[in-house]
Amino acid sequence: MSDILKGKKGLVIGIANERSIAWGCAKAFHEAGAELAVTYLNEKAEPYVRPLAERVKAPIIVPLDVCDDEQIEALFEIIGNTWGRLDFLLHAIAFAPKDDLHGRVADCSRQGFLTAMDISCYSFIRLAHLAEQLMKDGGCLLTLSYHGAQKVVESYNLMGPVKAALEGTVRELASELGEKNIRVNALSPGPVATRAAGGIAHFDALLELAKKKSPEHELICIDCVGSYARFLVSDEARLVTGSIAYVDAGYNIIGG
Repeated sequence: MSDILKGKKGLVIGIANERSIAWGCAKAFHEAGAELAVTYLNEKAEPYVRPLAERVKAPIIVPLDVCDDEQIEALFEIIGNTWGRLDFLLHAIAFAPKDDLHGRVADCSRQGFLTAMDISCYSFIRLAHLAEQLMKDGGCLLTLSYHGAQKVVESYNLMGPVKAALEGTVRELASELGEKNIRVNALSPGPVATRAAGGIAHFDALLELAKKKSPEHELICIDCVGSYARFLVSDEARLVTGSIAYVDAGYNIIGG
């Protein structure tokens, strides 16, 4: 296994269990030599996340609710005190209230929309602001999007405009932080059977359609995403920024 991340320090936010895309990325980072800080949402999530964090020998394992500014600031204080720097960050979280996610965008509530935007998009901005202070020699910020940000995907509903906002945020942050050698990118995986995806209505049909229509006629896995994430946070991708990188067996190029 390549050690292209040897000596680098990275923060992974969004592991829920072994099926999480964030877990696939964390494994790839660890295998490439990176040292990781891992967060979990709350006490209920900790028993699922902590054993995984320990498998990648994470020296920092802390709770993080991105709606809690004190927790966010405490996280970066711990990283600063422990490492003194941060080389990369993976933001792999998204949420929308079920009633708003399963209904039409035209019918979503103001609070539901704001909650989805806060957790799925604004949190990336907040994390970028704090990470910037620790990326003194440059670094990489990475988030996760989906094809539904660009095209209407049945049942994706409210998350479509939310992910579109996230992709716009990636471009703006890349422009603003480039002078500090901080790169900002998004991975846009095809559908993966994760815990979060289970909240999307008719998700099994979405998986079947992706397999049928993609040029490769295959579904991606968390390790596929992890491999691309590993490249993007490495120095080999030092001039890649502001990009939305599809990892979807080519599904995004097919019309209709």
